[in-house]
Amino acid sequence: MKPLLEKLELFGLVPVVVLDDAADGVPVAQALSDAGLPCMEITFRTGAAARAIESIARTFPQITLGAGTVLTVEQVDMALSAGATFVVSPGLNRKIVEYCLKKSVVVLPGVATPSDVEVALEYGLDVVKFFPAEASGGIEYLKAMSAPYRTMKFVPTGGIQQTNMLAYLKFARVLACGGSWMVNPELIAAKRFDEVRRLTEEALRIMLGFELKHVGVNGADEQEAVAASNQMAALFQAPVKSGSSSIFVGTSFEFTKKKFPGIHGHLAVGTHSIRRAVAYLERRGYSFRPETKSEKNGTLISIYLRDEIGGFAVHLLQT
Repeated sequence: MKPLLEKLELFGLVPVVVLDDAADGVPVAQALSDAGLPCMEITFRTGAAARAIESIARTFPQITLGAGTVLTVEQVDMALSAGATFVVSPGLNRKIVEYCLKKSVVVLPGVATPSDVEVALEYGLDVVKFFPAEASGGIEYLKAMSAPYRTMKFVPTGGIQQTNMLAYLKFARVLACGGSWMVNPELIAAKRFDEVRRLTEEALRIMLGFELKHVGVNGADEQEAVAASNQMAALFQAPVKSGSSSIFVGTSFEFTKKKFPGIHGHLAVGTHSIRRAVAYLERRGYSFRPETKSEKNGTLISIYLRDEIGGFAVHLLQT
């Protein structure tokens, strides 16, 4: 998979932006970037698209910027000249796909049927847009349609909302979701860029689903861990489960038989997607301890942040 597509996968969400006024492009990009999502797709549904892309690309060179609703090869040229780095079309337009591939440009054509997917496979594509997602049958239809095509991933767009995005994102064949609820044209027209930021932050929180899973308490040795876990179990009438390096009391407390990271212990925070969570936190300036990562079947399932909080290490868990 191309690096740009891998980046989109880590973003998880691609805001689909319709602009009537090109001057609104930079404030929207600022709001998305401040929220922790420096990614957007500007649609060619209005005449402001190319000018907006140009101003955003110039002001925010670090943003991942795409052009959507691209219907002609002329629009492809306009988008690329303005600074777009990927192209999205509502349907599988062969001329656009062939033109983008010739220019080595990432293109996400829209598909809605198995026949569409097979044409995309003929072109060597491994990621396509699923559009219109909800009107075509939603996540259950996508699961059924995609079953024979195990190498293909999808970016569902059309009817995706905060209330249904997780159903799509939890499906392994979904690369990311395209949505416009956080960049509603009415909000943009009213210059409510603070609300764009708030809605984007909220969407990211829901997507990542951070939740405290357990508290780990460092023990000096097994004897200390046994004593502490027995006390906690008696207090809350909770079951005890002993492992090789720690003892769990229920699911909320872990007493270690040796020193784990953290002065006092650790806080285990679960997330729907540990890869997206790591990428999100790194974008916000946080760093991790690569030597602490734990994998299962080649997939990251746990990693510690570099900094402690109140003497507790913090580690993410894939839930």
